[in-house]
Amino acid sequence: MTRSAQPLILVTGATGKVGRSFIARLLAEPSLAHWRVRALCHQRALPPHPRIESARGAIQDRQAVQQVLQDVTHVLHLATSKETPEDVMDVAVKGLFWLLEGCRASPSFHQFILIGGDAAVGHFHYPHPVPVVETQPHSAYPGCYALSKVIEEVMLQQYFIQYGLNGCCLRAPWILEKDDLRFHLSFGADVFGSPRWCDRVGAEAAAAYAACGAIPVLLDPQGEGVLRNFVHVDDLVSAILAAIDHPRARQQVMNVCMDEPIDYVRLGEYLVRTRSSTLVPLRDRYHSTWLDNSKAKFLLGWRPHYDMERLVESAWGYRRADDEPRRVWYPG
Repeated sequence: MTRSAQPLILVTGATGKVGRSFIARLLAEPSLAHWRVRALCHQRALPPHPRIESARGAIQDRQAVQQVLQDVTHVLHLATSKETPEDVMDVAVKGLFWLLEGCRASPSFHQFILIGGDAAVGHFHYPHPVPVVETQPHSAYPGCYALSKVIEEVMLQQYFIQYGLNGCCLRAPWILEKDDLRFHLSFGADVFGSPRWCDRVGAEAAAAYAACGAIPVLLDPQGEGVLRNFVHVDDLVSAILAAIDHPRARQQVMNVCMDEPIDYVRLGEYLVRTRSSTLVPLRDRYHSTWLDNSKAKFLLGWRPHYDMERLVESAWGYRRADDEPRRVWYPG
């Protein structure tokens, strides 16, 4: 297999949260100064840069995929579709299939990195009495998004078996950046992700809680605090960079997350101590999950830098500029 003197990485989903962060880090890393980026953009665009080549196209279009794979040495596959049944199979099945088919036939190709999700193992929708490791059977929760994450992992693993493809899957939980966590804990209509606390308590109570900055505390059916996994985008990007060309990453699935899940009770207690927050316990159907990141730490030498306190302080300390409105491209 021929290797280019100047590696060229194709990034799908390049304009999203992870894509933008990854590309910025790669461009800033002195040891990767000889790398170039080709971004496959569908609806949005990246700002111009001498080392970035932006290509327009839909990932389900075989011809478009064949064109963007020309001379590519590495692929970082971030493109995804949330609960949009009309798009999800085109992106998760057809798009990934064309990418993998193109890679296995390409003389320049070297490594494929898939960013998976803990939706493939059901994250907090099902009881997990022990830590979730990479051998946990796939268990998608209802809906098309979780199913798509299972299909992606299985398809990639079959290409390992069928064709000896060099690649890996970094399985991430909910990826946070900037003020995401603060908006996740909002009782307002601006709540980020699930659960939507305002819908749980009703409009009148939600307005009162939002006015005083109250914090929801998610409890499981038995009334215990739910443990939920997160990863900060900076830590995920560090794991991606660690996996690039790492021989021990070959054909591996690795959980990439914080060392410990966030306990909503402990989170609430911390916000009471540090910000005198009012807490609102809410019992729901969700279950605690502990995603085990030992394999990624062992194989890649990677370590997450964000724990609960750092995640809180960075979210509450983040101040948006006037020209940086909060946009949620996916619900989380």
